[in-house]
Amino acid sequence: MGALQGSRVVVVGRGGGIARAVTVLARSEGADVIVAGRSAAALAAEYDDEGITTETVDVTDDESISAFADRVGPVDHVVSTVSARARGNLADLDRSKLQLSFDTKVIGPTMLAKYFAPRINEGGSFVLFSGVNAFKVNVGYLGVAITNGAVDFLTRSLAVELAPIRVNAVSPGVIDTGAWDSLGEEGKRDYFAHVSDTNPAGRIGTVDDVADAVLFALTNTFMTGVTLKVDGGEPLI
Repeated sequence: MGALQGSRVVVVGRGGGIARAVTVLARSEGADVIVAGRSAAALAAEYDDEGITTETVDVTDDESISAFADRVGPVDHVVSTVSARARGNLADLDRSKLQLSFDTKVIGPTMLAKYFAPRINEGGSFVLFSGVNAFKVNVGYLGVAITNGAVDFLTRSLAVELAPIRVNAVSPGVIDTGAWDSLGEEGKRDYFAHVSDTNPAGRIGTVDDVADAVLFALTNTFMTGVTLKVDGGEPLI
């Protein structure tokens, strides 16, 4: 019997990276998982498991979220991994990118909570995603920091308003996903080496590290309003 045996879990995000790791782990723990993103067909191509179904949702569109919640019906847990990063120094930041970042990672999960809260079964929860830049200032990550900081406050606010539904967040540090591919092979390697050399954990995080934290948040029934930092201790230095 897995920790999520008999549960219905919604995971909103991409077909790879952290969203995939969360989906696969939840399924291995006995959950039926509904994976949702902008393209259900693209997501379906990533999974070959009758316990994993795919749906379409656009978290920047309230009608899409409402219709999605209506189609899915009662669930036990909702995990939102969506993001749209607005990286760059202040002089380079574009208003539209900042708005998309907030719309995707803050307003989107807020609306997911609005439409799914009435459908959450007893003992259920939401898990949102913040990030290490909410807790450590790095030049070039202003847009990311203020977005993730907003998610941290959103988590605590929802935990109070939606109680007894539990609401928690996971805050990853530098994780080995495709998010860093834009640096190029050499740039990515050098950046990962620098982070590994300077954080207390002495390594880069993996998607499985993050998925394990999500599972803990889903299954610990006496934890709410908490942001779990899975960041190798990076903000400590």
